[in-house]
Amino acid sequence: MAMPQNSTRENGFCFTQTLDFSHPSPHPGDAGRTFSAVSGLDACDTPVSNGITSPAVPSPSDSCAEPLCSTTPGEEETRFEEGIKYVSAEGEELACGWGGFTPGCLQLCNTSKGVLFFLCVASFLQGMTVNGFINTVITSIERRFDLRSYQSGLIASSYDIAACVCLTFVSYFGGNGHKPRWLGWGVLVMGLGSLLFALPHFTTAQYEAHSAAEVGVCGGNQSLPCSQAASSLSGYRFVFMLGQFLHGMGATPLYTLGVTYLDENVKTNYSPVYIAVFYTAAILGPAAGYLVGGMFLNIYTEIGREIGISPENTLWVGAWWIGFLGAGAASLLISIPILGYPQRLPGSQRYIVMRVSEAHQIKDGSHKKASDPDFGKTVKDLPRAVLLLLKNPTFIFLCLAGATEATLIAGMSTFGPKFLESQFSLSASEAATFFGYLVVPAGGGGTFLGGFLVNKFKLRCSGIIKLCLLCTVTSLLAILIFFIHCPNMPMAGVTQMYDGSALPGGHLNLTAACNAKCGCLQDTYSPVCGSDDIMYYSACHAGCKKVSEKLRNGKKVYRECSCVNRTLLPGPGDAEAGKCTSSCAKKPLLLCFMFVVILFTFLSSIPALTATLRCVSDRQRSFALGIQWIVVRTLGGIPGPIAFGSMIDKSCLLWQDQCGEQGSCYVYQNSAMSRYTLIAGLVYKVLGTTFFIVACLLYKPPPPESAPGSSDASENGNGDLQEHKPSLPAEEDI
Repeated sequence: MAMPQNSTRENGFCFTQTLDFSHPSPHPGDAGRTFSAVSGLDACDTPVSNGITSPAVPSPSDSCAEPLCSTTPGEEETRFEEGIKYVSAEGEELACGWGGFTPGCLQLCNTSKGVLFFLCVASFLQGMTVNGFINTVITSIERRFDLRSYQSGLIASSYDIAACVCLTFVSYFGGNGHKPRWLGWGVLVMGLGSLLFALPHFTTAQYEAHSAAEVGVCGGNQSLPCSQAASSLSGYRFVFMLGQFLHGMGATPLYTLGVTYLDENVKTNYSPVYIAVFYTAAILGPAAGYLVGGMFLNIYTEIGREIGISPENTLWVGAWWIGFLGAGAASLLISIPILGYPQRLPGSQRYIVMRVSEAHQIKDGSHKKASDPDFGKTVKDLPRAVLLLLKNPTFIFLCLAGATEATLIAGMSTFGPKFLESQFSLSASEAATFFGYLVVPAGGGGTFLGGFLVNKFKLRCSGIIKLCLLCTVTSLLAILIFFIHCPNMPMAGVTQMYDGSALPGGHLNLTAACNAKCGCLQDTYSPVCGSDDIMYYSACHAGCKKVSEKLRNGKKVYRECSCVNRTLLPGPGDAEAGKCTSSCAKKPLLLCFMFVVILFTFLSSIPALTATLRCVSDRQRSFALGIQWIVVRTLGGIPGPIAFGSMIDKSCLLWQDQCGEQGSCYVYQNSAMSRYTLIAGLVYKVLGTTFFIVACLLYKPPPPESAPGSSDASENGNGDLQEHKPSLPAEEDI
């Protein structure tokens, strides 16, 4: 292997330094091919080209004798900073295009910023679809297709199951393959999953609400017979599960190969910023999904059809399918430019050469095996690759810390709107919109700020882990805010008796003398707020006998409610459809500290990801991210919502009654919900803090003499490039 050489010759026109790196090839006949990085100044004083060299290595004198501003026939031209020539190692195509179609206009996008833009759009669409639309419309899908809660839970889990199944295969083989092609096909599969998810709307009969104007009042027909509750529509859950499975398959390359592709094609210092922008788009996606999805739910699912119910009615089903059609079409379109990118961007070889290895040093030196260019190209290397990662304690504990953070994020995204809905007495759509407004600045801002801080302070691996530790401790202190809570709005028969007294033994009693003759049933929960600021299970349970033809603030008004007492005048009062508005004085404080918890939880995400990339060998980064995602999803993403959900369910006061079977929870006890949320948050934050501390203590950085292009820093395997690093020209800011 030829070592870096310095050769100078000053003749008034040319000064040349040649760095010649032999590039091992898997093909024996290609052993003579080399990578040559030549920097020089020419009388032309123009940028030089990026081309393909012949197997013979030019001497320094040859490089100086030939004008650097010209190219030989057949070379692909790409402009770089003045005075540097970057040559492809194995004659690979560095132009952007599809096959032989590589028009010059496309080369404007053949940069790291161009890749970042398209990957950001893809991650935005993935977040908006999987973490936004699905969480927003899951209630409407349950209602439309007669699904139980555990069935909708299986639909949500299908995404993580698919990701766990595909991660090892994709990260191992894709990490050593053509990453943009894996990414492009993944986004295309994700788009097909979205279109499939919307398919049941077009293959089923029109939705019939079965509602009349007088349903719900005292003496009216209160519910449908139980025999109509079951239908064959529940079989469509398998279509939804398949759509989610395709979502999981398609998104797998995005957060493994996409991250490493960005990291490989930018300077090490800029890598955290690029990754932060990429993940910020992924965070803004769910926020947009909550907002746009909530807007679509205000449109009736059968567009253009007149219906006599409003969105507040429990029988209403919104247009849940529109978002999936749009996201699916957009994903198919965005996959086309991603498929056109080359295996690596023009000029990226300089970043590989100049990268300083920060990989954890294993005592037995087995980490050096990963520097072999042929390592990881066959299935037989898979067990050894896994073993190398298992021997890296820093990587293992960063994975465990990521799993604890993922548990909190998954729990927050799933039950955050439900927490706001219960604490502040909001409707489901209001809570989803409110949570979206909270996540945009906190989650998106925290994600970008984390990458910015790593770049601003030029943090190395150990410093990055300490930053993660600081963020985790801060969010741990902020989560103590859940010691306080907003009181429940008074609800007759649930939190208090109809006369205002306490419930005996905490048992529910929805029947009183004022509604005993109404024959009210519990099948349909449709809360109303009386003029006495007390909530009732339904208009029937409030003793209301008439429905006003005029709306008040866009809500239906019920008259002659015998259970509602007027504050000033004698006689029955009236009630409005919907929950009573909460006037909790602790609301600003709770929201402020929830913002801090979300901000610092997401603030540590990009630094933790950067530390994972730094603590493993370069050739194992994609595979390491794949293994980390498996650990995070298996220990965090999948069980997280289940753990949070089971704890929150313990605070339920009023359960749905579906023909004698227990359904979902209607009313939670706010004090118990805050207490259980606090316990879950403290447990996972303490575990996360512990894992970051252990990762920091066990991290063993390379010795100081480790240089750019060290044995596990570059594919070229040059170990002593550090002494020549000052000779390379300064790179322009990206």
